Amino acid sequence: MSYGIGTPNGTDDLFRALADPTRRALLEHLLQGEGEIVRVLTERAGISQAAVSKHLRVLKEAGLVQDHPDGRTVHYRADIQGFTPLIDWLNHYASFWSSRLDRLETLLERMEE
Repeated sequence: MSYGIGTPNGTDDLFRALADPTRRALLEHLLQGEGEIVRVLTERAGISQAAVSKHLRVLKEAGLVQDHPDGRTVHYRADIQGFTPLIDWLNHYASFWSSRLDRLETLLERMEE
């Protein structure tokens, strides 16, 4: 996996979506349940239905939420697959730091000798 300046495709939208505490709270709620409708999410969030709908749209565009229309009602649920770009990004840097820490450990062991 090659990374240039910035983050890989999909990860920027994901970071933007997760940057907002209200969106994180909505997503957290959806991750804990089977799915919800906007009215229930609005009651839990304590903000307007329009604001909840906007936050859900951002989460959906980032691939973190799926919606399922049922007549005039739309049900939302978290989509765990949406975290894949973030997991890939973290794994990339985990290997980066792991090798750096291994080298630091080797250096410290040599300095103790």
